[in-house]
Amino acid sequence: MGRERYALASREFLGSAVDLEETYAWGVAELDRIIAEQEAVADLIKPGATVEEAKAVLNADPARALHGTDELVAWMQKLSNAAVADLAGSQFDIPEIMRTLECKIAPTQDGGIYYTGPSDDFSRPGRMWWSVPEGEDSFTTWAETTTVYHEGVPGHHLQVATATYQRGLLNNWRRNACWVSGHGEGWALYAERLMDQLGYLSDPGDKMGMLDGQRMRAARVVFDIGVHLELPVPARWGSGTWTAEAGLEFLRANLDISAGQLDFEFHRYLGWPGQAPSYKVGQRLWEEIRDARALRDGAAFSLRDFHTQALNLGSVGLDTLKAALLGS
Repeated sequence: MGRERYALASREFLGSAVDLEETYAWGVAELDRIIAEQEAVADLIKPGATVEEAKAVLNADPARALHGTDELVAWMQKLSNAAVADLAGSQFDIPEIMRTLECKIAPTQDGGIYYTGPSDDFSRPGRMWWSVPEGEDSFTTWAETTTVYHEGVPGHHLQVATATYQRGLLNNWRRNACWVSGHGEGWALYAERLMDQLGYLSDPGDKMGMLDGQRMRAARVVFDIGVHLELPVPARWGSGTWTAEAGLEFLRANLDISAGQLDFEFHRYLGWPGQAPSYKVGQRLWEEIRDARALRDGAAFSLRDFHTQALNLGSVGLDTLKAALLGS
């Protein structure tokens, strides 16, 4: 796409103009850091195991297996309900009307998990949907625990339902229509890491699942910016400048997904520049804003109050979020 057009696309998805070369370098370092973290967790799962060997151990564990969509839905609902019950009033302000989140099997069979927000009056609650491909009937909890937090609470459900609830603060467009990718998806990745920091991913398998998702999002930053700006390939992953062909091998090494999903992701990055990096870059900006607020407030800083104030703004560009929360 070239640097000039890519900068515009990135700014549109983030609501913030970032230094692309610096962000690329950060993405490379972040990917390396996540891989090292995965290797440490793999050693907890099986001493001396590689990441791939540790995943094989997790996949073979019957205690982490679900059979059939009925078991899948029941597991999702139980985990979601527990998160709402634990976090409401302790880590987040969650009004009673927002505490219902339904977990369902989607009517489609495309694969993936997604969230739909509540109706304006909450007569239809927020819902988490799993689109199960035809013929797929076995699932692993270790890979998807973090996804439930991403789509549910404290992820998209808390974020979207809070905006819908705040009729007195936000207009209808801000409550039910506006969506800035870097803000929304950045918050969901922020929520995944937050749940680890709060102790909800202390099980090494569940943490490996979270790290797998974070690794995919970091790899997106590297390839998406690298290929469109024709930047140098990091030495760990090759040489020369990024090409589509080199990128496919890089993605294959870092995205633990099916061949069909990999093909989709590869073409997504080539044809929708700047969108996929907004997830991980958005997370980075959310964390930077939180840390700056904590530094500014010192002993008076309240993480719960920070989250409440931030979510009550609805979906906004990340520069706007920073100005609203830091006054700059």
